[in-house]
Amino acid sequence: MILNIVDRHKLILDKLEEQGFVNVNDLSQEFNVSLVTIRKDLKLLEDRKLLFRSHGRAIPVNPYITEHYVHVKEKLHAKEKTRIAIEAGSNLEPNDSIIIASGTSVIEFAKHIKQMEGLTVLTASLNTALILSENPNIDVIQLGGTVRRSSSSVVGPIAEKMLADLTFTKLFLGVDGIDIEYGLTTTNIMEASLNKQMIKAAQKIIVLADSSKFGRKGFGKICGIEDVDQIITDSGIDKKTKARLFELGINVTIA
Repeated sequence: MILNIVDRHKLILDKLEEQGFVNVNDLSQEFNVSLVTIRKDLKLLEDRKLLFRSHGRAIPVNPYITEHYVHVKEKLHAKEKTRIAIEAGSNLEPNDSIIIASGTSVIEFAKHIKQMEGLTVLTASLNTALILSENPNIDVIQLGGTVRRSSSSVVGPIAEKMLADLTFTKLFLGVDGIDIEYGLTTTNIMEASLNKQMIKAAQKIIVLADSSKFGRKGFGKICGIEDVDQIITDSGIDKKTKARLFELGINVTIA
């Protein structure tokens, strides 16, 4: 029995929800229709924003991220970011010397840092530096460099050079995308380069990322997933993704 187009589309979307992807060849064989027919089906579903086609297969959403200004991003998943920020604060210890990178998740983290004896913070984020400078018990070091207006943070060789001779206990890193196979990414290649230097300078890498960041990719790769010690996220993370991260030895904390 050959399925009509409505039935095919329903089954394709059901499989996509169940598996996380569908393959053109597999669908052609299962539905007993040509590859051309399946490609047309996927094109129609993509036009309706129901999936994203990529290299002979389809996935639920477009994994590639476009850049947005920080004042726009801070409104997205705001409740989740607040819970993540509060949880991140429990990782701080007296006399820590930490790096806070850039992004809305780490800015929210800065807002929730409580009194901490001997805390030193180096940051690329102008907003983070301003927030923490109001706390008399925190020593704040602002990285120099070229200001990215979209993120209100600095990038470039001056910032990277400042990190060369410094060592920190922890890095709190915000990212635009987390792909288990590909790694951590951001939308800006210069920011990715600075983040790499931050990773080299820190003993423990803690990623603050709401669950919408999983399965996404930005333009600039920061590092592989194996370089991460801990990810603090929300309950929206997929169970399979969470299990895979545990298998890789990464501490996943749900805020």
